[in-house]
Amino acid sequence: MGGCQTFRLDRFALEGGEQLRDVKIAFETYGELNARGDNAILVCHALTGDAQAGVWWGSLIGPGKTLDTDRYYVICSNVLGGCAGSTGPRSCDPFPLITIRDMVHAQRRLVESIGVTSLHAVIGGSMGGLQAIEWAVTFPSFVKRCIPIATSCQLSALAIAYNHVMRTAIKSDGVSGLALARKIGMITYRSFDLFQERFGRASKRPEAPLAERVFQIESYLEHMGQKLIGRFDANSYLCLLKAMDLHDVGRDRGGIEAALDRIESDVLWIGINTDHLYPAQEQRDWANRIAERGKRVIYREIESPFGHDAFLIEGEQMSRFVGEFLS
Repeated sequence: MGGCQTFRLDRFALEGGEQLRDVKIAFETYGELNARGDNAILVCHALTGDAQAGVWWGSLIGPGKTLDTDRYYVICSNVLGGCAGSTGPRSCDPFPLITIRDMVHAQRRLVESIGVTSLHAVIGGSMGGLQAIEWAVTFPSFVKRCIPIATSCQLSALAIAYNHVMRTAIKSDGVSGLALARKIGMITYRSFDLFQERFGRASKRPEAPLAERVFQIESYLEHMGQKLIGRFDANSYLCLLKAMDLHDVGRDRGGIEAALDRIESDVLWIGINTDHLYPAQEQRDWANRIAERGKRVIYREIESPFGHDAFLIEGEQMSRFVGEFLS
């Protein structure tokens, strides 16, 4: 493992027209880059993730695992606009608008700086998947394989609606609003069956008077909200939500079809059968639309009670789908 490192840029031009100065991108690497510089796999993290992919995706990354660090050079960076070592709202006030495309351009500068000549694959789920598909469209000849998971080529009205409510919560009450936003997010990340099986109508103190009873699901959501407060910045959350809302690979490229025509990589698109945030039908539709452009696409679907977060939890299914594709 390469440990935590920092890539620096004196200036970085943003899609919105502004420029950032003294930009820092935190990243970690696993394995060794080969002499040709073409065995790199870029892992893109989700909304509240960070560069430590070996920790939060340890079931996939490591010697002999699907993203085999004896074979591949695995890279993960904290996104531009994040709060885990990269330049974000904590760095300057006011902080300018950041897009998914900006994140990808910053990642391109990073990987080239460490000697990568092409990406063997780019992979990510949720917000990481937005980056993955943007990579395939923005730098088609640089990406050999693209693996978007539980994601979209342009954010849906439903996803924007959830983001709007979370953003409203944060703007209404800062830190407490961030906790509320996390509670809302956790509801979208899980499934009906999982909540019923794990919590049902169980109370934390069944013996308490009716007016004082707290359901276990309420306690769980409260815990998750407080947990995020301790490790994430509210303004970064706002910044990244807006970047997700604006995600559209067809923007300024003549529309979605014209953008998808640019793809040269092989694509493995993975959906989740219980995903409320990015429903499986939406995932199948995106895979089909890419295939209709004459591209090489495989669609696979995770079966899981864990909902949207299944891509982080169902290591066996993920390893099978990704392993077959990479081999």
